[in-house]
Amino acid sequence: MDQPATVVFLLSVTLLLYVLFGYPLLLFIRSRGGGQAVRKELQRRTVSIVLPVHNGEPWIREKLHSILNLNYPRDLLEIVVISDGSSDRTDEYVRGFESQGVQLIRIPRSGKAAALNAGMERAGGEILFFTDVRQILEKDSLRDLVSCFADPRVGVVSGELVIRSGATRGEEDVGLYWRYEKMIRKRLTRIDSIMGATGAIYAMRRQLAVRLPKNILLDDVYLPLAAFFSGYRLILEENAKAYDYPTSLKVEFRRKVRTLAGVYQIIGAYPALLSPSNRMWLDFISHKLARLLLPYVLLLIAVSSFGLPDPWRTIMLSGQAVFYALAGLDSWIPERFLLKRISSPIKTFVVLVAAAFCAASILIVPSSTLWKTTRAGSAKPAL
Repeated sequence: MDQPATVVFLLSVTLLLYVLFGYPLLLFIRSRGGGQAVRKELQRRTVSIVLPVHNGEPWIREKLHSILNLNYPRDLLEIVVISDGSSDRTDEYVRGFESQGVQLIRIPRSGKAAALNAGMERAGGEILFFTDVRQILEKDSLRDLVSCFADPRVGVVSGELVIRSGATRGEEDVGLYWRYEKMIRKRLTRIDSIMGATGAIYAMRRQLAVRLPKNILLDDVYLPLAAFFSGYRLILEENAKAYDYPTSLKVEFRRKVRTLAGVYQIIGAYPALLSPSNRMWLDFISHKLARLLLPYVLLLIAVSSFGLPDPWRTIMLSGQAVFYALAGLDSWIPERFLLKRISSPIKTFVVLVAAAFCAASILIVPSSTLWKTTRAGSAKPAL
Protein backbone atom coordinates (compact mmCIF):
# COMPACT_ATOMS: atom_id res chain seq x y z
CA MET A 1 0.00 0.00 0.00
CA ASP A 2 1.33 3.42 -0.99
CA GLN A 3 0.02 5.69 1.75
CA PRO A 4 1.07 9.01 0.09
CA ALA A 5 -0.72 7.94 -3.10
CA THR A 6 -3.85 7.16 -1.10
CA VAL A 7 -3.74 10.58 0.57
CA VAL A 8 -3.26 12.34 -2.79
CA PHE A 9 -6.12 10.32 -4.30
CA LEU A 10 -8.52 11.12 -1.46
CA LEU A 11 -7.64 14.81 -1.41
CA SER A 12 -8.00 15.07 -5.19
CA VAL A 13 -11.37 13.31 -5.21
CA THR A 14 -12.54 15.53 -2.35
CA LEU A 15 -11.56 18.66 -4.26
CA LEU A 16 -13.27 17.42 -7.42
CA LEU A 17 -16.49 16.63 -5.56
CA TYR A 18 -16.36 19.99 -3.77
CA VAL A 19 -16.03 21.97 -7.01
CA LEU A 20 -18.76 20.08 -8.86
CA PHE A 21 -21.25 19.44 -6.06
CA GLY A 22 -20.08 20.68 -2.67
CA TYR A 23 -19.70 24.32 -3.57
CA PRO A 24 -23.12 24.57 -5.30
CA LEU A 25 -24.67 22.92 -2.22
CA LEU A 26 -22.81 25.33 0.09
CA LEU A 27 -23.99 28.20 -2.08
CA PHE A 28 -27.57 27.01 -1.81
CA ILE A 29 -27.34 26.85 1.99
CA ARG A 30 -25.71 30.28 2.26
CA SER A 31 -28.27 31.91 -0.02
CA ARG A 32 -31.32 30.65 1.86
CA GLY A 33 -33.38 33.15 3.80
CA GLY A 34 -33.72 35.86 1.19
CA GLY A 35 -30.17 37.19 1.17
CA GLN A 36 -29.62 40.78 0.06
CA ALA A 37 -32.75 41.98 -1.68
CA VAL A 38 -32.39 44.47 -4.52
CA ARG A 39 -34.53 47.59 -4.51
CA LYS A 40 -36.16 47.93 -7.95
CA GLU A 41 -37.91 50.96 -9.38
CA LEU A 42 -37.97 52.17 -12.96
CA GLN A 43 -36.58 55.70 -12.97
CA ARG A 44 -35.95 57.99 -15.93
CA ARG A 45 -32.31 57.39 -16.80
CA THR A 46 -30.51 58.05 -20.04
CA VAL A 47 -29.06 54.89 -21.54
CA SER A 48 -26.33 54.43 -24.13
CA ILE A 49 -26.51 51.12 -25.95
CA VAL A 50 -23.02 50.03 -26.97
CA LEU A 51 -22.93 47.38 -29.71
CA PRO A 52 -19.50 46.28 -31.03
CA VAL A 53 -19.55 44.19 -34.19
CA HIS A 54 -17.16 42.64 -36.70
CA ASN A 55 -18.69 41.24 -39.89
CA GLY A 56 -22.15 40.95 -38.40
CA GLU A 57 -24.03 41.06 -41.71
CA PRO A 58 -26.16 37.95 -40.98
CA TRP A 59 -27.60 39.40 -37.77
CA ILE A 60 -27.16 43.18 -37.61
CA ARG A 61 -30.53 44.21 -39.03
CA GLU A 62 -32.47 41.80 -36.82
CA LYS A 63 -30.41 42.94 -33.85
CA LEU A 64 -31.10 46.63 -34.47
CA HIS A 65 -34.82 45.93 -34.88
CA SER A 66 -34.62 44.10 -31.54
CA ILE A 67 -33.01 47.19 -29.95
CA LEU A 68 -35.48 49.62 -31.52
CA ASN A 69 -38.37 47.48 -30.27
CA LEU A 70 -37.20 47.69 -26.64
CA ASN A 71 -39.89 48.92 -24.29
CA TYR A 72 -37.92 51.96 -23.14
CA PRO A 73 -38.48 55.69 -23.81
CA ARG A 74 -36.76 56.52 -27.11
CA ASP A 75 -35.88 60.02 -25.95
CA LEU A 76 -33.69 58.46 -23.24
CA LEU A 77 -31.87 56.10 -25.63
CA GLU A 78 -28.61 56.52 -27.49
CA ILE A 79 -27.62 53.67 -29.83
CA VAL A 80 -23.96 53.39 -30.78
CA VAL A 81 -22.74 50.67 -33.15
CA ILE A 82 -18.97 50.24 -33.43
CA SER A 83 -17.89 48.45 -36.58
CA ASP A 84 -14.52 46.88 -35.87
CA GLY A 85 -13.05 46.82 -39.37
CA SER A 86 -16.04 44.99 -40.87
CA SER A 87 -15.42 43.88 -44.45
CA ASP A 88 -18.96 42.73 -45.26
CA ARG A 89 -22.17 44.80 -45.54
CA THR A 90 -22.43 45.52 -41.81
CA ASP A 91 -21.72 49.25 -42.17
CA GLU A 92 -24.17 49.61 -45.06
CA TYR A 93 -26.93 47.95 -43.07
CA VAL A 94 -26.26 50.08 -39.98
CA ARG A 95 -26.40 53.28 -42.02
CA GLY A 96 -29.87 52.23 -43.07
CA PHE A 97 -30.95 52.81 -39.45
CA GLU A 98 -29.37 56.28 -39.05
CA SER A 99 -32.74 57.99 -39.53
CA GLN A 100 -33.93 56.10 -36.46
CA GLY A 101 -31.13 57.46 -34.30
CA VAL A 102 -28.54 54.71 -34.71
CA GLN A 103 -24.97 56.02 -34.73
CA LEU A 104 -22.16 54.23 -36.56
CA ILE A 105 -18.53 54.43 -35.53
CA ARG A 106 -16.06 52.67 -37.80
CA ILE A 107 -12.59 51.84 -36.53
CA PRO A 108 -9.74 49.84 -38.11
CA ARG A 109 -9.74 46.16 -37.10
CA SER A 110 -8.46 46.41 -33.54
CA GLY A 111 -10.39 43.87 -31.47
CA LYS A 112 -13.43 44.00 -29.25
CA ALA A 113 -11.76 45.90 -26.40
CA ALA A 114 -10.82 48.77 -28.72
CA ALA A 115 -14.34 48.80 -30.16
CA LEU A 116 -15.85 49.02 -26.70
CA ASN A 117 -13.47 51.80 -25.71
CA ALA A 118 -14.53 53.76 -28.80
CA GLY A 119 -18.17 53.21 -27.93
CA MET A 120 -17.74 54.27 -24.31
CA GLU A 121 -15.96 57.44 -25.41
CA ARG A 122 -18.92 58.37 -27.59
CA ALA A 123 -21.60 57.30 -25.09
CA GLY A 124 -23.21 60.02 -23.02
CA GLY A 125 -25.89 58.13 -21.13
CA GLU A 126 -26.05 57.70 -17.38
CA ILE A 127 -26.25 53.93 -17.91
CA LEU A 128 -24.18 51.92 -20.38
CA PHE A 129 -25.95 48.91 -21.87
CA PHE A 130 -23.62 46.40 -23.53
CA THR A 131 -24.84 43.80 -25.98
CA ASP A 132 -23.53 41.63 -28.84
CA VAL A 133 -24.79 41.32 -32.38
CA ARG A 134 -26.15 37.79 -32.49
CA GLN A 135 -28.51 37.64 -29.52
CA ILE A 136 -32.11 38.90 -29.66
CA LEU A 137 -33.26 40.99 -26.69
CA GLU A 138 -36.56 40.49 -24.92
CA LYS A 139 -38.71 43.58 -25.23
CA ASP A 140 -38.68 44.52 -21.53
CA SER A 141 -35.08 43.50 -20.87
CA LEU A 142 -33.65 47.03 -20.70
CA ARG A 143 -36.43 48.22 -18.37
CA ASP A 144 -35.72 45.29 -16.06
CA LEU A 145 -32.00 46.04 -16.00
CA VAL A 146 -32.38 49.79 -15.44
CA SER A 147 -34.92 49.32 -12.64
CA CYS A 148 -32.21 47.65 -10.53
CA PHE A 149 -30.16 50.86 -10.46
CA ALA A 150 -32.70 52.35 -8.08
CA ASP A 151 -30.65 50.47 -5.50
CA PRO A 152 -27.60 52.68 -4.86
CA ARG A 153 -25.51 49.62 -3.96
CA VAL A 154 -25.85 48.14 -7.45
CA GLY A 155 -23.16 49.03 -9.97
CA VAL A 156 -23.65 46.36 -12.64
CA VAL A 157 -26.70 44.34 -13.68
CA SER A 158 -26.35 41.31 -15.91
CA GLY A 159 -29.23 39.81 -17.82
CA GLU A 160 -29.79 36.13 -18.49
CA LEU A 161 -28.69 34.45 -21.70
CA VAL A 162 -31.26 31.86 -22.77
CA ILE A 163 -29.95 29.15 -25.09
CA ARG A 164 -32.57 27.81 -27.46
CA SER A 165 -33.11 24.06 -27.63
CA GLY A 166 -30.37 22.20 -29.47
CA ALA A 167 -30.80 19.85 -32.40
CA THR A 168 -28.31 17.30 -31.04
CA ARG A 169 -27.58 15.72 -27.68
CA GLY A 170 -24.24 17.57 -27.60
CA GLU A 171 -25.93 20.95 -28.07
CA GLU A 172 -28.42 20.08 -25.34
CA ASP A 173 -25.58 19.23 -22.95
CA VAL A 174 -23.90 22.58 -23.64
CA GLY A 175 -27.23 24.21 -22.79
CA LEU A 176 -27.34 22.17 -19.58
CA TYR A 177 -23.94 23.57 -18.64
CA TRP A 178 -25.29 27.10 -19.11
CA ARG A 179 -28.24 26.32 -16.84
CA TYR A 180 -25.79 25.07 -14.20
CA GLU A 181 -23.89 28.37 -14.48
CA LYS A 182 -27.07 30.43 -14.20
CA MET A 183 -28.08 28.56 -11.06
CA ILE A 184 -24.78 29.54 -9.44
CA ARG A 185 -25.14 33.17 -10.53
CA LYS A 186 -28.64 33.38 -9.10
CA ARG A 187 -27.37 32.18 -5.73
CA LEU A 188 -24.39 34.53 -5.81
CA THR A 189 -26.73 37.46 -6.45
CA ARG A 190 -28.68 36.63 -3.29
CA ILE A 191 -25.47 36.55 -1.26
CA ASP A 192 -23.78 39.64 -2.72
CA SER A 193 -22.30 39.64 -6.22
CA ILE A 194 -21.57 37.60 -9.31
CA MET A 195 -17.98 37.67 -10.57
CA GLY A 196 -18.63 39.26 -13.95
CA ALA A 197 -21.51 39.66 -16.38
CA THR A 198 -22.96 38.13 -19.53
CA GLY A 199 -21.44 40.12 -22.38
CA ALA A 200 -24.54 39.83 -24.56
CA ILE A 201 -26.76 41.65 -22.06
CA TYR A 202 -25.56 43.76 -19.14
CA ALA A 203 -25.64 47.34 -17.93
CA MET A 204 -23.49 49.45 -15.62
CA ARG A 205 -23.32 52.95 -14.23
CA ARG A 206 -21.38 55.19 -16.61
CA GLN A 207 -19.19 56.69 -13.89
CA LEU A 208 -17.89 53.24 -12.94
CA ALA A 209 -16.70 52.30 -16.44
CA VAL A 210 -12.95 52.20 -17.03
CA ARG A 211 -10.89 51.92 -20.18
CA LEU A 212 -10.25 48.36 -21.27
CA PRO A 213 -6.71 47.07 -21.83
CA LYS A 214 -6.04 46.39 -25.50
CA ASN A 215 -5.84 42.59 -25.43
CA ILE A 216 -8.25 41.78 -22.60
CA LEU A 217 -10.25 38.61 -23.30
CA LEU A 218 -13.03 39.09 -20.76
CA ASP A 219 -14.31 42.63 -21.12
CA ASP A 220 -17.55 41.52 -19.42
CA VAL A 221 -15.56 40.58 -16.32
CA TYR A 222 -12.94 43.35 -16.34
CA LEU A 223 -15.48 46.20 -16.45
CA PRO A 224 -17.85 44.77 -13.79
CA LEU A 225 -14.97 44.03 -11.41
CA ALA A 226 -13.92 47.68 -11.60
CA ALA A 227 -17.33 48.46 -10.10
CA PHE A 228 -17.07 45.59 -7.61
CA PHE A 229 -13.77 46.85 -6.20
CA SER A 230 -15.28 50.31 -5.96
CA GLY A 231 -17.69 48.84 -3.43
CA TYR A 232 -20.71 48.13 -5.65
CA ARG A 233 -22.70 44.95 -6.15
CA LEU A 234 -22.80 42.99 -9.41
CA ILE A 235 -26.12 41.21 -9.77
CA LEU A 236 -28.11 39.00 -12.11
CA GLU A 237 -31.58 40.18 -13.13
CA GLU A 238 -33.41 37.02 -14.16
CA ASN A 239 -36.23 38.84 -15.97
CA ALA A 240 -33.89 40.53 -18.45
CA LYS A 241 -33.30 37.97 -21.18
CA ALA A 242 -31.42 37.65 -24.45
CA TYR A 243 -31.84 34.64 -26.71
CA ASP A 244 -29.08 32.81 -28.53
CA TYR A 245 -28.73 29.78 -30.77
CA PRO A 246 -27.16 26.62 -29.37
CA THR A 247 -23.52 25.91 -30.15
CA SER A 248 -21.76 22.65 -30.84
CA LEU A 249 -19.33 21.23 -28.32
CA LYS A 250 -16.44 22.01 -30.69
CA VAL A 251 -17.42 25.68 -30.74
CA GLU A 252 -18.01 25.72 -26.99
CA PHE A 253 -14.52 24.25 -26.47
CA ARG A 254 -12.89 27.16 -28.31
CA ARG A 255 -15.04 29.69 -26.48
CA LYS A 256 -14.22 28.08 -23.14
CA VAL A 257 -10.49 28.12 -23.85
CA ARG A 258 -10.76 31.87 -24.39
CA THR A 259 -12.90 32.58 -21.33
CA LEU A 260 -10.81 30.44 -18.98
CA ALA A 261 -7.61 31.96 -20.36
CA GLY A 262 -9.22 35.28 -19.62
CA VAL A 263 -9.44 34.32 -15.94
CA TYR A 264 -5.65 34.27 -15.83
CA GLN A 265 -5.66 37.80 -17.24
CA ILE A 266 -8.29 38.92 -14.74
CA ILE A 267 -6.25 37.60 -11.81
CA GLY A 268 -3.27 39.58 -13.11
CA ALA A 269 -5.39 42.71 -13.44
CA TYR A 270 -7.14 42.28 -10.08
CA PRO A 271 -4.80 40.33 -7.76
CA ALA A 272 -7.02 41.32 -4.84
CA LEU A 273 -9.40 38.60 -6.04
CA LEU A 274 -7.08 36.08 -4.37
CA SER A 275 -6.94 37.98 -1.09
CA PRO A 276 -9.20 37.06 1.86
CA SER A 277 -9.96 40.78 2.03
CA ASN A 278 -12.08 40.25 -1.10
CA ARG A 279 -15.63 39.93 0.24
CA MET A 280 -16.35 37.24 -2.40
CA TRP A 281 -13.01 35.48 -1.93
CA LEU A 282 -14.43 32.03 -1.20
CA ASP A 283 -16.71 32.22 -4.22
CA PHE A 284 -14.01 33.35 -6.61
CA ILE A 285 -11.68 30.57 -5.47
CA SER A 286 -14.42 27.93 -5.59
CA HIS A 287 -16.16 29.01 -8.78
CA LYS A 288 -13.45 30.52 -10.98
CA LEU A 289 -9.97 29.52 -9.83
CA ALA A 290 -10.90 25.92 -9.06
CA ARG A 291 -12.14 25.48 -12.64
CA LEU A 292 -8.60 26.16 -13.86
CA LEU A 293 -7.28 23.44 -11.55
CA LEU A 294 -9.68 20.66 -12.58
CA PRO A 295 -7.45 19.17 -15.33
CA TYR A 296 -4.63 18.76 -12.84
CA VAL A 297 -6.97 17.33 -10.21
CA LEU A 298 -8.14 14.66 -12.67
CA LEU A 299 -4.52 13.92 -13.57
CA LEU A 300 -3.63 13.47 -9.89
CA ILE A 301 -6.60 11.13 -9.45
CA ALA A 302 -5.44 9.00 -12.38
CA VAL A 303 -1.78 8.84 -11.33
CA SER A 304 -2.45 8.26 -7.62
CA SER A 305 -4.91 5.47 -8.48
CA PHE A 306 -1.93 3.25 -9.39
CA GLY A 307 -0.74 3.45 -5.79
CA LEU A 308 -4.04 2.44 -4.18
CA PRO A 309 -4.30 -0.94 -2.42
CA ASP A 310 -6.22 -3.68 -4.20
CA PRO A 311 -9.07 -4.04 -4.90
CA TRP A 312 -9.44 -0.21 -4.96
CA ARG A 313 -6.68 0.20 -7.52
CA THR A 314 -8.45 -2.11 -9.98
CA ILE A 315 -11.87 -0.57 -9.30
CA MET A 316 -10.71 3.04 -9.67
CA LEU A 317 -8.54 2.47 -12.73
CA SER A 318 -11.27 0.45 -14.41
CA GLY A 319 -13.87 3.09 -13.61
CA GLN A 320 -11.73 5.86 -15.07
CA ALA A 321 -10.97 3.77 -18.15
CA VAL A 322 -14.69 3.28 -18.79
CA PHE A 323 -15.39 6.97 -18.11
CA TYR A 324 -12.84 8.25 -20.63
CA ALA A 325 -13.69 5.50 -23.14
CA LEU A 326 -17.32 6.66 -23.16
CA ALA A 327 -16.15 10.22 -23.77
CA GLY A 328 -13.96 9.07 -26.64
CA LEU A 329 -16.59 6.85 -28.24
CA ASP A 330 -19.48 9.32 -27.92
CA SER A 331 -19.07 10.68 -31.46
CA TRP A 332 -19.74 7.19 -32.86
CA ILE A 333 -22.78 6.45 -30.69
CA PRO A 334 -26.06 7.16 -32.57
CA GLU A 335 -28.25 9.95 -31.21
CA ARG A 336 -31.16 7.60 -30.46
CA PHE A 337 -29.17 5.10 -28.41
CA LEU A 338 -29.90 5.15 -24.69
CA LEU A 339 -26.14 5.05 -23.98
CA LYS A 340 -25.88 8.49 -25.61
CA ARG A 341 -27.61 9.99 -22.57
CA ILE A 342 -24.61 8.90 -20.52
CA SER A 343 -21.74 9.31 -22.96
CA SER A 344 -22.69 12.77 -24.19
CA PRO A 345 -22.64 14.53 -20.78
CA ILE A 346 -19.37 12.74 -19.99
CA LYS A 347 -17.83 13.93 -23.24
CA THR A 348 -19.04 17.48 -22.56
CA PHE A 349 -17.42 17.42 -19.13
CA VAL A 350 -14.13 16.03 -20.46
CA VAL A 351 -13.98 18.54 -23.32
CA LEU A 352 -14.63 21.50 -21.00
CA VAL A 353 -11.95 20.27 -18.60
CA ALA A 354 -9.59 19.95 -21.57
CA ALA A 355 -10.41 23.56 -22.39
CA ALA A 356 -9.25 24.55 -18.90
CA PHE A 357 -5.95 22.78 -19.57
CA CYS A 358 -5.51 24.53 -22.93
CA ALA A 359 -6.38 27.89 -21.35
CA ALA A 360 -3.02 27.86 -19.59
CA SER A 361 -1.51 28.62 -23.02
CA ILE A 362 -2.28 32.29 -22.27
CA LEU A 363 0.89 32.21 -20.17
CA ILE A 364 3.05 31.63 -23.26
CA VAL A 365 1.09 32.81 -26.33
CA PRO A 366 -0.43 36.20 -27.26
CA SER A 367 -4.03 36.59 -26.14
CA SER A 368 -5.05 37.58 -29.68
CA THR A 369 -4.47 33.99 -30.83
CA LEU A 370 -7.26 32.80 -28.53
CA TRP A 371 -9.99 34.84 -30.23
CA LYS A 372 -11.97 32.48 -32.43
CA THR A 373 -15.06 33.08 -34.53
CA THR A 374 -18.23 32.05 -32.72
CA ARG A 375 -20.49 29.88 -34.84
CA ALA A 376 -23.99 29.11 -33.70
CA GLY A 377 -27.32 28.20 -35.18
CA SER A 378 -26.87 29.55 -38.68
CA ALA A 379 -23.12 28.86 -38.48
CA LYS A 380 -22.15 32.37 -39.56
CA PRO A 381 -19.59 34.62 -37.90
CA ALA A 382 -20.20 37.15 -35.18
CA LEU A 383 -18.03 39.15 -32.86
